[in-house]
Amino acid sequence: MNEEYCMAITTVPGRDEAEELAEGILGNHLAACVQMTAVRSFFLWEGEVQREAETLLLIKTTVTRYGALESYISEYHPYDVPEIIRIPITGGLSGYLAWISSTTSPSG
Repeated sequence: MNEEYCMAITTVPGRDEAEELAEGILGNHLAACVQMTAVRSFFLWEGEVQREAETLLLIKTTVTRYGALESYISEYHPYDVPEIIRIPITGGLSGYLAWISSTTSPSG
């Protein structure tokens, strides 16, 4: 397989926002899978330590679709400066990776 794969990570304030974002991502064939879990985030924002309950999204996609995915998240994310991190997938079950490719094809 010549396709490169990656995972995008983002957090949103809660489950409802996570589900809405995930449905839009999948509906636009920007990713094959979005997993979510509740997390407790500690971070610096405007010079202050923040403590927030958030929902973490793990988004599996292709490098080819990543730019469109990042644009979509930026547009529909509720935060002014959302966390959007790309992590390369350097290996995996060939059938799973092929599924990511076929699912993220714009023709779906």
